[in-house]
Amino acid sequence: MNIQIFGTNKCFDTKKAQRYFKERNIKFQYVDLTQKSLSRGELDSVRKSTGLSIEEILNEKSKDYEKSFIKYIAGEEAKIEKILENGTLLKTPIVRNGKQATVGYSPEVWKTWE
Repeated sequence: MNIQIFGTNKCFDTKKAQRYFKERNIKFQYVDLTQKSLSRGELDSVRKSTGLSIEEILNEKSKDYEKSFIKYIAGEEAKIEKILENGTLLKTPIVRNGKQATVGYSPEVWKTWE
């Protein structure tokens, strides 16, 4: 397995995801979205794997959600550009295992990866 966890240090579900993999001695790479956002390819891969739309992966509770005015932006491409600039607009954790991915705390899915 090649696990990547994208999240923020203040996110409770991100911490739970890290603990889930640590308890099972599964190595993972953690990416802090406050430091580095997803790349375009990573975002496309997550969306393709999960089948979620841009609106479904946006974190409306994020402090940056209101500040960014992303809900007023028309067009998916413009929203994607805003997300690529600021990864904290995404729901977390985003957990990737190769081409598989989840958005949110999803241990029932991660078990099938083991």
